[in-house]
Amino acid sequence: MIPVKGYAAQDPQTDLAPWSFERREVGPHDVQFDILFCGVCHSDLHQIKNDWFPGIFPMVPGHEIVGRIVKVGDHVKNFKVGDLAGTGCMVDSCQVCENCKQDLEQYCLEGSTQTYNSYERDGKTPTYGGYSNSIVVREEFVLHISEKLDLAATAPLLCAGITTYSPLRHWKVGKGHKLAVLGLGGLGHMAVKFGVAFGAEVTVLSTSPKKEEDAKKLGAHHFVVTTDPEQIKAATGTFDFILDTVSAEHDFNMYLSLLRTDGTMICVGVPSEPAKIAAFSLLGGRKSLAGSGIGGIAETQEMLDFCAEHGIVSDIEMIDIKDITKSYERMEKGDVRYRFVIDMATL
Repeated sequence: MIPVKGYAAQDPQTDLAPWSFERREVGPHDVQFDILFCGVCHSDLHQIKNDWFPGIFPMVPGHEIVGRIVKVGDHVKNFKVGDLAGTGCMVDSCQVCENCKQDLEQYCLEGSTQTYNSYERDGKTPTYGGYSNSIVVREEFVLHISEKLDLAATAPLLCAGITTYSPLRHWKVGKGHKLAVLGLGGLGHMAVKFGVAFGAEVTVLSTSPKKEEDAKKLGAHHFVVTTDPEQIKAATGTFDFILDTVSAEHDFNMYLSLLRTDGTMICVGVPSEPAKIAAFSLLGGRKSLAGSGIGGIAETQEMLDFCAEHGIVSDIEMIDIKDITKSYERMEKGDVRYRFVIDMATL
């Protein structure tokens, strides 16, 4: 076994703290890389607090992981020692079901193995995430990272990036479409960047007027303050798509009213409480309410290559790992522009 240092929550009531554990030895099809940076996702906080479902403790969060390869298995074909590499929200799947065969491992019919707070395919070995100094992942779930990209700012692409890229690609959002991005946080700021890069006319919907300047700097064409009745009235029935990135409770029915006929609202944020949807909000205009998770491995690699080609990375604030609890507190208040990234050299 490989000794590893990390930060873990021992239970939902305690803060993250240093914790040593072990990873498996590198097998024939495995890649080991030293973790250099790990993004901080809102879902990390949700999971250590058991907001969504009972967690597996001790829990080492982190699924926006980038670093440099230090060892590869004998049968590994596509990676070598010294390469930059990344791992996102999943580290395995059944590989044989209908969805896996279509490069949709994130929707594995047997359930994909999450990077942390999950069990390996044996059903009993816990997975531990990127708030640590090293990780071992099977080759099929390791991603190539371009040397052209800022490595620290690339880390959040492994979750915030692919979570917004995948639905925009699936619904073929692009030139001629009016796209609204609901919420300008870690997910929302990436949705703006991708929407603009794909040629859509992008509007940011936010409760915070002070975010308008940032939205415009990110490339958004318009900004709507959703607490202003006049602005909402003017925006009613105008959007082809709304990408909803909000993880707090909000009025889905009001936002559905902003869609054109046959418009689609796509949920990628995950509020703790179920939303109340009035049937008439959908019937009046043949509107659709949809959801999307992350992308499959092939699509995630496509996104990373697209980002390298177009110079797209996340806007980040680097933190010391000892400040993770403080950073969670700031994240809950929306006080981050727009993603915290842990410098793992501080571990």
